[in-house]
Amino acid sequence: MLKDSATDSLHGAPAGFKHDAFVHGTDEEFVLRAVAFVREGLAAGEKVVAALPPERIAVLRDALEQQSSEVTFVDVTVAGGNPARLIPFWRAILEQEPGRRVRGLGEAAYPGRSAAEYDEVSLHEALSDIAFAADRSFRLCCAYEASVGIDPTATHAGHSGTEALADKAFRTALSDVPDRAERWEFGPDELGQVRQWVSGQASSHGVSRDRLEDLSLALHEICTNSIRFGGGRGALAVWIAGGALICDVTDDGRIDDLLVGRVLPPLDGLGGRGVWLANQLCDLVQLRSGDDFTQVRLYTRLR
Repeated sequence: MLKDSATDSLHGAPAGFKHDAFVHGTDEEFVLRAVAFVREGLAAGEKVVAALPPERIAVLRDALEQQSSEVTFVDVTVAGGNPARLIPFWRAILEQEPGRRVRGLGEAAYPGRSAAEYDEVSLHEALSDIAFAADRSFRLCCAYEASVGIDPTATHAGHSGTEALADKAFRTALSDVPDRAERWEFGPDELGQVRQWVSGQASSHGVSRDRLEDLSLALHEICTNSIRFGGGRGALAVWIAGGALICDVTDDGRIDDLLVGRVLPPLDGLGGRGVWLANQLCDLVQLRSGDDFTQVRLYTRLR
């Protein structure tokens, strides 16, 4: 059964950023909706980008036939494996097409993701309405496979509570660190020891040398942020779960910007670059911050 989050999502010219979604249970339902959306954009002379998992790209290419050459296809499992990279991805597309309308078809919540990844997709969808609020030339439609079990209504179709939803999620701490995790409290003098200790943990669990270097740099940036902005000290917990090495860093600071790490800060800006860098280096990054805490959780898959 085809479920739509907005009854008019294929009709009418958008007045500003328009963020739609549809749920599909079969390839046929996906094709019915996706092809109509794409062809409407092509007919209007818009730049059309489809960020989908490979199997969905293949289905859509076949359905579009010769028109598929007019669409830019991107593997979302690469571009958006970490959902925090998707806002920068779409921002880059918009900047490459100044003055032209851009129509995006995405499937960030593709089947096979972990529960933590689905949580970050939901946060990403809510944050997209904030990030692109002023982009009148951008329209984004998100496909959801029914088997994933996510109702996209609250984060799409101009829902009035989207920003409040994003703020609530961002201000709520992540799940508890498991008892089996190894823990370390650190200050400025312990940064080098922390990096060395985590590198040893990662190496012993089979993390490749390249990935180890990425994790080491990302962790250094996040721990440095704790020292600079979180009261001078932080706490680190490390454990293995779901085929990933997980590093959880907490401190007493607060981050006000909901889009931190999703918008590249200026070179002369104070803060923000560490989270941006971590998002580029890690397979998944979760960040939450409230009145008296900031929590950043880095995931590196074991190879």
